[in-house]
Amino acid sequence: MKNIKRFRILVMGRANAGKTTILQRVCNSTDKPEILDGKGNKIDSDVVQGTLTRGYHDIKHELVFRSNPGFVFHDSCGFEAGSTQQFDRMKDFVVERATTRSVNERIHAIWFCIPMTDCHRTVTAAEQKFFNECDTGHVPVIVLLTKVDALYLTAIRELLDEGLEIAEAKEKAPKKEGELMEKWLVHTKHELDKCMFPPKGYVSLQRMHQEKADSTVLMQCTASVLNEEALQRLLVSTQQSSIALCVEYAVKR
Repeated sequence: MKNIKRFRILVMGRANAGKTTILQRVCNSTDKPEILDGKGNKIDSDVVQGTLTRGYHDIKHELVFRSNPGFVFHDSCGFEAGSTQQFDRMKDFVVERATTRSVNERIHAIWFCIPMTDCHRTVTAAEQKFFNECDTGHVPVIVLLTKVDALYLTAIRELLDEGLEIAEAKEKAPKKEGELMEKWLVHTKHELDKCMFPPKGYVSLQRMHQEKADSTVLMQCTASVLNEEALQRLLVSTQQSSIALCVEYAVKR
């Protein structure tokens, strides 16, 4: 474990789940990540974007932000369309990178993003397929409820349906939004915890579109589910979100 130089994370989820934005907040950046081929060779982002629009995506590509090169991300394109080939490619990657002898090639955590822009479809056949069929071994999977801010409009609509005037609805919307977030978090946990290989943790992320958004809760959750102290120390020392988290784990040593 002492030879591990970078913390490697596989990021999964549907298209438009806000994955890139979350990675930017984690790495304290507004820039797009550099894309590498795994051997350190930079890939033209325009070429990558062209392959994405044609439905091809290489999960082995590394996404690295200049602001924090200690993190390496892999992006698994959403497989909600039911592509068996795409799912199998992702599964093979997870198994390979979870068990490889090369410690610097291993993935250390998986972030599975579920957007709240479509809250009535939090757990679809795609999520059930992954958590029932993909054994990630010792690599923990954390479910991220993303774009939670979308629940604000849902809260407004529900309050208006209850007969409130718009001014009163806006006043009560934040509390209602929090109740909806908790409702869908409980629902997601209930459904996924019944699966063969359930997530190790859950976290709701708000205001991630804001440049100064705090990703400390995500770092805390990820660190808490890692099963090796060395990995916890690596994550905590790599993240730039929270000095308090660094102090917390320094005290535990």
